[in-house]
Amino acid sequence: MALLLIVLVVGPAIRCEGCFTIVVGKDASADGYVIIAHNEDDNPPQIVNHHKVPRKKYAADEKVQLINGGELEQVRQSWAAIRSEMPGMLFSDGYINEWGVCVTSNYCPSREDKPKITDGGIGFMLRRLIAERAKSAREGVLLAGKLVERFGYVDTGRTYFICDPNEGWLFSVVNGKHWLAQKVPDNEVAMVANTYTIRGVDLSDKRNCLASSDIVEYAVSRGWYEPEKDGVFDFASVYANRQAASNPANFGRQWVGLKYVADKEIALEPDLPFSVVPKQKVGVEQIMEILRDDRSGDELRPLLPEGTPYEISRAICVSRTQTSFVVQLRKDKPLDIGIVYWACLGPPCSSFYIPFHFGIGDFPAGFRLKSEKPSEEFYNEKIHCPFKADPLQAFWTFSNFHNKVYGDSDKMQQVKTAIRQIGQTVFDLQKSFEETACRLYEEDKTTAMQLLTNYSDGIYLSSIEAMGKLLSDN
Repeated sequence: MALLLIVLVVGPAIRCEGCFTIVVGKDASADGYVIIAHNEDDNPPQIVNHHKVPRKKYAADEKVQLINGGELEQVRQSWAAIRSEMPGMLFSDGYINEWGVCVTSNYCPSREDKPKITDGGIGFMLRRLIAERAKSAREGVLLAGKLVERFGYVDTGRTYFICDPNEGWLFSVVNGKHWLAQKVPDNEVAMVANTYTIRGVDLSDKRNCLASSDIVEYAVSRGWYEPEKDGVFDFASVYANRQAASNPANFGRQWVGLKYVADKEIALEPDLPFSVVPKQKVGVEQIMEILRDDRSGDELRPLLPEGTPYEISRAICVSRTQTSFVVQLRKDKPLDIGIVYWACLGPPCSSFYIPFHFGIGDFPAGFRLKSEKPSEEFYNEKIHCPFKADPLQAFWTFSNFHNKVYGDSDKMQQVKTAIRQIGQTVFDLQKSFEETACRLYEEDKTTAMQLLTNYSDGIYLSSIEAMGKLLSDN
């Protein structure tokens, strides 16, 4: 039976036009391996499910059906993965497979207005195929490039983040059949909001830059790039939608994030650097702090460079941040233990990150509800109803909690204190817990994986309990 994709939606599928992503090179990371982090911003009504996808075997003649009618050959075996699923959304799912290949994306509109599309093009399935087939980030980039060149990308543009323990890549795709990918330098950190950030590149440096063969020639043919006049080929300047590239809501968020880590002052301007050298090794806790930053407008004004003409009206963390994650991609221990998916349901400024090691049996029951985009009426009923700390309704519990506390400065202060306390406890436990899990893994893999599952379940229940206590005390 061919692999058929069924998109379960209420109403038409919707694209994502928000998000913020961080990629930390292995030598810039406190772990010594790549870290990737992401805020997924989508307008409600939404729901987020999490689950483990097992390895699957297929017959030699099976095909993959793309949602717009295209078809391609199926592989004989697909890889196991963690999936963050947003039913009804075409570009919002995230994956981490068993080899530590992680893929997520940010909406980055292009200027392309004459795209070439074959057999309906490719969009939603691109990230899924990378997770199912790639054993390394580079392999994922090359696969994505081949698929885009074969079918054509159906949306205006996007940056995909394709990472493994050793390499973090930004794959920037344009509506149609053009793309360019750049590797984040091992000793640097990259951040992206919602416009392309890959700038001047050396297309001959195949270790660090990959692209469709006519990426420059096509731009010249459209009058977007004149080599003698413009100098070095600047992908973002040439291909980005001009309004998105010049919008402080985009480069402003990137600047705020980079300011946390950069070892030098950075001017607040549209042409920000692709990546920066951090002043110190960057760890999970600092990344979470960046993803939780909900400051904008007046709150940020004292930080802005003197004389800047820009205001930053859009925060990194907002109420429509539906889920957030940080992924440790460590290979100095078994990947079942070395890959940790720190998942947060709801805006991280008012929520807890819960660690899930790849070796868990599955997520707690409450993390996977109906695979259907909720109606606006149902969504509003769930987030506005009296708060109930229900572990069997994870997304609704976290979303309802955010609705009750956000905007109330006193409650938010209590929430942030609780988040720090529980978070610090979890970080303090991580090293000793993983040492125990590694020893057990060598002797009894099945029992070790159950231990990982129980550990995550316990932290999840503690977070649920903390939310209930915070609201019952007010």
